[in-house]
Amino acid sequence: MSWGKSWPAPAKLNLMLRIVGRRADGYHLLQTVFQFVDLADQLRFRLRNDGVIFRVSAIEGVSEEHDLSVRAARLLQSEAGVAAGADIELVKNLPMGAGLGGGSSDAATTLLALNHLWGAGLTIEQLAELGLRLGADVPVFVHGFAAWAEGVGEHLEPVDLPEVWYLLLFPPCHVATGEIFSTPELTRDSARITIADFFAGSRENDCMPIVCKSYPEVAKAIDWLGNYAEARLTGTGATVFAAFDSKDDAQQVLEQLPEKLPGVVARGLNRSPVMEML
Repeated sequence: MSWGKSWPAPAKLNLMLRIVGRRADGYHLLQTVFQFVDLADQLRFRLRNDGVIFRVSAIEGVSEEHDLSVRAARLLQSEAGVAAGADIELVKNLPMGAGLGGGSSDAATTLLALNHLWGAGLTIEQLAELGLRLGADVPVFVHGFAAWAEGVGEHLEPVDLPEVWYLLLFPPCHVATGEIFSTPELTRDSARITIADFFAGSRENDCMPIVCKSYPEVAKAIDWLGNYAEARLTGTGATVFAAFDSKDDAQQVLEQLPEKLPGVVARGLNRSPVMEML
């Protein structure tokens, strides 16, 4: 069979991140707000009759067995009892280890696209449950709406956020999420807040002090961007971002970026572009 159309796997930002407890199994209990941006990896699929799941495009540092797209396809195939297979082509536009949820988004788009292409017939809720087995961020990408999230990230409530323009900076480092969450100094008992508190301006990220201490490149990016707007960290980073009222405002700051600090202007989205394709 021929290759189908290209499916986007959008990036996300954590506009706030609080760690409010810890489960017996070690997972951290969070409060966070997710919003998508119009930066995305791209996936294409070619159906196979032999049941094989094959990754066509290599990703540096990620084996096929650890690739979340491949794992998502195999999980869906097994759980839905699908006999068909698929070739998967992934064009990686989102930096890895950047806190943008690229791998989780790739997995979610794979679940959504192959559920459609295979005619597997699973509901969004069933796909989100599968996604949670792959990673805590996968369900928000499956549901496809900006959300207030609690638990380990699986309890989602849609929120209507201003679709502002963001300047995203990519410090030259790869932050290991597991390392940050295992740091003894990490705050794990933040007081819970409400959605109203968030909209009133409560936007702390409990991981930011630890990341800045461990990764001076991130601290420098936050200090620089803070001269122009409120600079924040998404997830455990390394991406640093700030919101602007207009594309022009964000672009003007982008043009003043120091050398060797990549950045990009992106629009906030309350609805994933994958939903438009379904």
